[in-house]
Amino acid sequence: MRVGIICPYSLTLPGGVQMQVLGLARALRRKGHAVRVLAPCDGPPPDAGVTPLGLSLPTAANGSVAPVAPDPSAQLRAIRAMRDEDFDVIHLHEPLAPGPTMTALLLRPAPLIGTFHAAGRSLSYELMPNAVRFLAGRLDDRVAVSEDARKLAQDHLGGRYDLTFNGVELRRYEDSPTHPTEAPTILFVGRHEERKGLAVLLEAVTRLGADVRVWIVGEGPDTAVLRARYAGDPRLEWLGTISESDKIARLRGADVFCAPSLHGESFGIVLLEAMAAHTPVIASDIPGYANVARHGSDALLVEP
Repeated sequence: MRVGIICPYSLTLPGGVQMQVLGLARALRRKGHAVRVLAPCDGPPPDAGVTPLGLSLPTAANGSVAPVAPDPSAQLRAIRAMRDEDFDVIHLHEPLAPGPTMTALLLRPAPLIGTFHAAGRSLSYELMPNAVRFLAGRLDDRVAVSEDARKLAQDHLGGRYDLTFNGVELRRYEDSPTHPTEAPTILFVGRHEERKGLAVLLEAVTRLGADVRVWIVGEGPDTAVLRARYAGDPRLEWLGTISESDKIARLRGADVFCAPSLHGESFGIVLLEAMAAHTPVIASDIPGYANVARHGSDALLVEP
């Protein structure tokens, strides 16, 4: 089967949806399907099976910033790719995000499956209810990655949604080397913004001993302020954006993974990654994380 997967977010920037798209493509290829991923890219495509649609434009969404490509040139590239590839089925991740997924809904060149990732609140659903319901009605099947994502979609779009949780490729974690560390090490992975709770973690670290080390992965609008605030703390190692292989190695090397998000999480894929690396997890007790980890069994969940 010729399968198209369209991601509205730049595949060269870190993100849970992007990881699911690339992982699903690899899994389908192992099953013998011909898979082509269409998505914006802000650098060289991360996989030979990716057709880049152009650069992304940072856009505010769900308390964060989404690297989408709503510009006309990206839509033309998507249209040409869908025409040339002649897909048997097209899988749209976040089908109502501005850009190529919405273009595919309008054209509907093949049967369409839509996977909904977002939870919490959607301003576009609230401001354009008739338009988003019309577009969602062009999907042949609808999937949600969590109960919260299904509730958001059902409340605004109606329809039936199959619940299919996100996953990780266990072999990539089992085969990975372990990054060395010489001190008890906490790992944080995520965008540096209010909802991810990095400021809360760093404040808590001030109460810990001098022998603790903190690996901080990611970047964001709060990076400069937080680095300046804690500039004198030698325990903090600001790693910026790192490769997927380095992230997995550090997940395996850390003594604990901390996910202190305050809100806005649909499905805690980072918790799955830490568990796949056999690393203990401390996370906020919010619905998106409670869907993934059981308190006292899979993780220590605490009030955000």
